[in-house]
Amino acid sequence: MQTLIVVNDPKDWPLEIEGIELVAARAYLTDPHYAKLRKATVFNLCRYYRYQSIGYYVSLLAAARGHKPLPDITTIQDLKSQTIIRIASDELDQYIQKSLAHIRSKEFVLSIYFGHNVAKQHDTLSQHLFHQFQSPFLRAFFVYNEKNEKWFLQNINPIPASEIPPEHRPFVVEVAQGYFMGRRRIVKRRSHYRYDLAILHDPKDPEPPSNARALQHFIHAAESLGMNTELITRDDYGSLTEYDALFIRETTSVNHHTYRFSRRAAAKKLVVIDDPESILKCTNKVFLAELFEKNHVLAPKTVIVHKDNAKEVGEQLGLPCILKQPDSSFSQGVKKVETADELRHQVSKFLEKSDLIIAQEFLPTEFDWRVGIFDRQPIYVCKYFMAEQHWQIIKRDASGIKTDDGLFTTVPVEHAPDQLIRTALKAANLIGDGLYGVDIKQVGKKFYLIEINDNPNLDAGVEDAILRDEFYLRIMRVFLRRIENKNERGQIW
Repeated sequence: MQTLIVVNDPKDWPLEIEGIELVAARAYLTDPHYAKLRKATVFNLCRYYRYQSIGYYVSLLAAARGHKPLPDITTIQDLKSQTIIRIASDELDQYIQKSLAHIRSKEFVLSIYFGHNVAKQHDTLSQHLFHQFQSPFLRAFFVYNEKNEKWFLQNINPIPASEIPPEHRPFVVEVAQGYFMGRRRIVKRRSHYRYDLAILHDPKDPEPPSNARALQHFIHAAESLGMNTELITRDDYGSLTEYDALFIRETTSVNHHTYRFSRRAAAKKLVVIDDPESILKCTNKVFLAELFEKNHVLAPKTVIVHKDNAKEVGEQLGLPCILKQPDSSFSQGVKKVETADELRHQVSKFLEKSDLIIAQEFLPTEFDWRVGIFDRQPIYVCKYFMAEQHWQIIKRDASGIKTDDGLFTTVPVEHAPDQLIRTALKAANLIGDGLYGVDIKQVGKKFYLIEINDNPNLDAGVEDAILRDEFYLRIMRVFLRRIENKNERGQIW
């Protein structure tokens, strides 16, 4: 892959780096040679990125040509968004407070060159901001709020190459050479693979959707199909455009970095599982309740509760019944209430967090069925049994920490009840063609749909117990097919 540094005027970038071509912006935009390049990484160091400027068009046309611009258009827009900047300030709060703790003024400006600052003490914060807003040179503005006694990120802008202070240039030369040399090593390592797959995970999550062994199986399966595969974390947000596909193996939520990863991947036309629409739909049980009712899917009797009908829940459902926060997951945010007083108390408590919540009739069963659906096909069926002396498959203490979980049995798809599979497929197809775990309760010969999970457990030793290695290959073959189909259709941006 060819690497280009694009500037308004070659004088703006006096540094020569072996193997990297310096190009004037107007030449990149108008010379047919650059339009015909099949693969290129474009470091856009133009003076301005405002809408419809030369710098803006460099990143825009780079994306249209199938090149990989830095910054890309999404980053350029993010740099203008106060909402995105506030989110970044909140997410990086611990790094901001630590890095700026000894600053005595009320304002501070941090210059970031390929993720580094001239002062070593600010390197960690600089790296995180570079990952969030991946642009070669950045200038971050911080203000100190005396009321909260905290620093906040107020703004962040690209630094034109022409505006780098002379006293910083030797440092910029050093970090730029280190960055480009590091990129060369990455490209060389990937060179014998056709495509690149990123798996987003959280190594510190005590209850991840895929255990460590499963992640390694996914890597081996993908690489056997010609896809270089790397485990990434939330700190790698800025590097998403280096990949062809993203597989999210971290618990998803809308107000969370997993959703931002999914949105960014979808915007850049990566193949992404879980896709942002599936995350939005599956992580809200109010949406699912309406969806099931509208499409006549058999489910436990359900009431969407709000402040005006809260007193009627017990009469409509009887006791005991189940209360659910709309975004509950992994048995958290779900309460079984036994008495009228407990019902009133818990409904009031739940409505403090959300204007709408879910109440459902209680259907006691020994186990829950889960059917895994991917690409509109069933790939596994499990029975998850209730934890001992508990009504859920996971038992937690008052603080939400798991203390026990039930046993499981994995069943061949062809041996599962036909009605179970039909119900699961109908439900999953209402969401899309992604990866879903459909939870179903069986009472007699009836199958009641409980919920659809966009980020189901795929653990080594559990969901893969029947298919084993083939389980991981089936999932990776779908990724490969979708990447190839995307490339054949020419959807390069």
